[in-house]
Amino acid sequence: MSVPFAFVGIVFIWSTTPLAIKWSGDDVGFLFGVAARMAIALVLSIAIVALIRKTLPLDKKSLHVYLSVGIPMYAAMLLCYWGAQHVSSGLVSVVFGLTPIFTGLAANIWLAEKSFSVFKVLGMLFGMLGLSVIFQESLDFQSAATIGLFALLAATIFHSFGTVWFKKVGSEMPAFVANTGGLVVSTILLVITGIIMGVEVPTRAPNYVISAILYAAIFGSVVGAVLFYYSLKKVNATTIGLLPLITPVAALFIGQLFNGEIISTNTINGTATILMGLAVYQWADSFYLKFKSVRVSTD
Repeated sequence: MSVPFAFVGIVFIWSTTPLAIKWSGDDVGFLFGVAARMAIALVLSIAIVALIRKTLPLDKKSLHVYLSVGIPMYAAMLLCYWGAQHVSSGLVSVVFGLTPIFTGLAANIWLAEKSFSVFKVLGMLFGMLGLSVIFQESLDFQSAATIGLFALLAATIFHSFGTVWFKKVGSEMPAFVANTGGLVVSTILLVITGIIMGVEVPTRAPNYVISAILYAAIFGSVVGAVLFYYSLKKVNATTIGLLPLITPVAALFIGQLFNGEIISTNTINGTATILMGLAVYQWADSFYLKFKSVRVSTD
């Protein structure tokens, strides 16, 4: 597999999955949509693990790894699917674009990684400013749209927290095996939640809803993860850092094109500010160091 093909595949999948998330809850409910996605992804992942002749170890450390993946996955997916029903699909991608910033903050606090510089703090502030601009569209904190945005923000934080938790465990377990174990945990929790909430399995659903659930499960949870980890091994961190800058913009236009979503002025301005913050957060330090070294060499 070529690296450019994998990279393009990730951008396409991450840009289209938010719309699949939004459609997955139509007529069947968001909870059934996310539980069905996770269950299908789990079956596929177990099949792939068996195909590549791997096993899911059940020792104490491995179980800790599965919990570090599965619990944040459960919380993030549950909040994401609920929030996606009340905001545009493009905004799902925009808010999740803040993941690198929240992950860096969590690592700084939990792992004591002294990685925050002036530029990273500036990038974080730009990100928060952009998010506040988007929130200004609905200042009524009791409106579904505002609560939906808060749910997406919480989902992003849980996702970032999970990344750091997984890193803290320090296991050398293959990422795909860890993801499969995490899917076991998250699927069980989602099924329990569905039973407690009295969710009924629908007898029928529109074809586009079934297609959206299958797409999110197969491509969002399995193919996209494989392509991401493959690219992570083949390209540098700078190239991977482009993903949060590309996918929100693409997701906004995909939502407008296929779901008739309106891209407001606040959304455009807020998204641009968030992307600028991400760019500053990802690359300002390296640019500054290069500029400083060039300046020293010429003096």
